[in-house]
Amino acid sequence: MVAALSPKANGWHGGIVAGGCLRQTPPMETLFLSLALFFLLGLSAHWLGIKTRLPRVTLLIVAGIAIGPSGLNLFAPYREQWFPVISDIAMVMLGFLIGGSLTLTTLRRHGRAIIAMSLLVALGAFVTVLGGLLLLGQGLAVAVLLAAIATATDPAATTDVLAEQRRQQDAFGQRLTGIVALDDAWGLLVFSLCLVIVTGANGGPTPLLDGLREIAGALLLGVAIGLPMAFLTGRIKNREPILIEALGLVFLCGGLALRLDVSPLLSAIVMGATVANLARHHIRPFRAIEGIEWPFLVLFFILAGASLKLDTLLLGGALCLAYILLRSIGKVVGGWLGGRLCRLGHSGGWTGLALLPQAGVAVAIALNASQAVPDVGELLLTITLASTAVFELVGPIATRLSLARQPADR
Repeated sequence: MVAALSPKANGWHGGIVAGGCLRQTPPMETLFLSLALFFLLGLSAHWLGIKTRLPRVTLLIVAGIAIGPSGLNLFAPYREQWFPVISDIAMVMLGFLIGGSLTLTTLRRHGRAIIAMSLLVALGAFVTVLGGLLLLGQGLAVAVLLAAIATATDPAATTDVLAEQRRQQDAFGQRLTGIVALDDAWGLLVFSLCLVIVTGANGGPTPLLDGLREIAGALLLGVAIGLPMAFLTGRIKNREPILIEALGLVFLCGGLALRLDVSPLLSAIVMGATVANLARHHIRPFRAIEGIEWPFLVLFFILAGASLKLDTLLLGGALCLAYILLRSIGKVVGGWLGGRLCRLGHSGGWTGLALLPQAGVAVAIALNASQAVPDVGELLLTITLASTAVFELVGPIATRLSLARQPADR
């Protein structure tokens, strides 16, 4: 499911062969010039973010839109080849760092809140979108599948705003990071259940079993690589090549996840959590990955923006607007209910607002749904792509607003 956006799913094979046909590879001067442009855009976004107080994620996505099909349409032959690769690399790095925050100390302090709020935020979005679309006269298949897609968020955008504001270590930031870590699993499970409902007797229990297999496979793979990594990390000294060791095992996790058709993000999260809780010197590999993660995220956000087509907003029309409003309300209400349940005061509603970004996982789920239910596939993809454009632009701003409204506490 999440692997639907992987290089394998897109027919990418080193940019040489896809579907038995020779594909064009970029000349070296084009590769160098495009990388130079992307990194300079990243530097400009960082500077402009300081001056305007806009999240750099939003600025990078705007830059991507400017060079994408809705703008200058630069590097059109190569964007489709580059984005899946950069996306998977960025996601496994990000997943490893997110998992590193799930230590036993954090879980003892916030574990109940993380589990309850992640579940209620996902269910809040699902129930609100489902009920709202049914009341607006949408068919059951469209309403159920869009409700399932609404549960997914974009961990990259949310965690980058946390890092930009230096809020990863306070109580609100730790809870938010933990919720993002569980979001992928909840989204896959909810979508699998919904696909069983929609396909009925024709699909049988296969979609649900596939979803459970993907989640279980990601958990097992993360632990299987995390255990030896925890053992190695405890024996490597500062002067030794910690970065090489960390990158090798993180990439091994991502590659095996794609080969086994399980979620690279979820596998990397579990691996990171295993290392963080079992390694003697667990901070070292995470600091090594943090040192090189941002350049990959710059490429990821720019290419994500370049893949957005703003004309899909017009195609989505009233249904797209309804979906955006209903999902936003559901996230905020779910967070508020979670905050009340966990006695967190007003922070619950701000948590839901911080989880508005939506990107790769949602698109992957929509692609899978369009293949399983082709009658409504085009509509699902149109609404998902159109709403993604909005949530990727506005979501990071909402995340920063939620951080500003929720004081840092330790």
